[in-house]
Amino acid sequence: MLKSVGKKVDAEFFALPVKAAKFPQLFASELEFNAPTRGMWNIVHTGMLIPRSHQIFVCAQGCLRGVILTAAEMNAMDRMSFVTVKEGDLFDGTLESNAVEGISAILEEMSVKPQAVLVFLSCIQLFAGCDTQAIYDELQKRFPAIDFVECLMHPTMRKSGLTPDAFMRKQLYAPLRENAVADNKSINIIGNDRVTAETSELIIMLKNNGFKVKDIAACQNYDEYLSMSESFCNISYYPTAKAGNEFLCQRLRRKFLHLPLSYSFEEIAENYRILSEELNIKSDFSQAESEARRTLAEARKVIGSMPIAIDYTATLRNLSLARLLLEHDFNVKRIYSDVVIPEEKADFEWLQSHYPELLISPTLHPAMRFAVKTPGSGDEYLAIGQKAACFTGSRHLVNIVSGGGWYGFDGITQMCKAMVNAKNTLSDTEKVIQLKGWGCESCL
Repeated sequence: MLKSVGKKVDAEFFALPVKAAKFPQLFASELEFNAPTRGMWNIVHTGMLIPRSHQIFVCAQGCLRGVILTAAEMNAMDRMSFVTVKEGDLFDGTLESNAVEGISAILEEMSVKPQAVLVFLSCIQLFAGCDTQAIYDELQKRFPAIDFVECLMHPTMRKSGLTPDAFMRKQLYAPLRENAVADNKSINIIGNDRVTAETSELIIMLKNNGFKVKDIAACQNYDEYLSMSESFCNISYYPTAKAGNEFLCQRLRRKFLHLPLSYSFEEIAENYRILSEELNIKSDFSQAESEARRTLAEARKVIGSMPIAIDYTATLRNLSLARLLLEHDFNVKRIYSDVVIPEEKADFEWLQSHYPELLISPTLHPAMRFAVKTPGSGDEYLAIGQKAACFTGSRHLVNIVSGGGWYGFDGITQMCKAMVNAKNTLSDTEKVIQLKGWGCESCL
């Protein structure tokens, strides 16, 4: 019988008052714990946004398990294949040829060929010095009618350069043609997992001024997806979409606009000022701003002094959201985040100045495995995000991932409505947080 030889670690010991935290790395990077909250999208979910595409992973069997399960839970196994890399492939000089022949065999067996194939190479090819470009070149030569998209499953990318998430959002648009004629009445929203809410004044402003808004998350077929190359302007607002949008605009020679997701009334107004100036349109968002302020005040009355916990999976602008709520007298007690992204630096410094004792807890530290609470044990909290619910034990859950498609003043309005609903309704958090890729079809 196994016997513990060490004492149980107190996860609370690793929480920091924000005054003691350092920008940008809040906690030391070391061995990591992955909380049992599965709503965030991964590279498989994101790649599936390209319509009529097929994914092929070329990696070791241990790495394949997770991505195959993702596709299975999405009821999308018909859009997933794999080529296994074995130890001998690293030494006999066949790493490149095995990848090419394996992928070719998969495609030749298909009676109807996919219009795009996302080929995911892994860190094993990187470590072995594989000529990855030769793989893509040969595949394109053999199957000229298919668009091959270079994709990576590299855990080694997490600490430098583009993160896997940011790189995947960039590659989502790799097949878009560079010679398309620009349509001055068509605009793309770039890099989001889900369509921006129709109630957002961003979408209303664009449509009311005669612009057609295109989004990969709304594309029904491959031709519709390819037509995104015709849009004269690409707008991104989610932090991890900015780099991909910038690269796409440079490649297609299109207008680049990054209007950061924010929960600051001033920053939202500035985004719309820039948008109006760049597109030479007139806009009046005073009614939307008034509605956001009214809903915020009403939410405060309903929620009262109930403690609030926020995590970064709900929105990467979690500090901006915390600042908004604190400025309007909500009782934000805890933030769950491991780093501060550059867009959040001003909010981080504001929190340090105005709420120095506000607690920030890691989500990845190994000790956090002891912080997971039984659902219902912390119902005094209102949790914004699945990890916040997991670590507080609250069933009062605002269940959104990556901003939820909410943007602008309307985004604040929708957030407040969701908070009121969470205050009044108990979620089955144990079931909800097990669903992988929130918003995707699940067989669970």
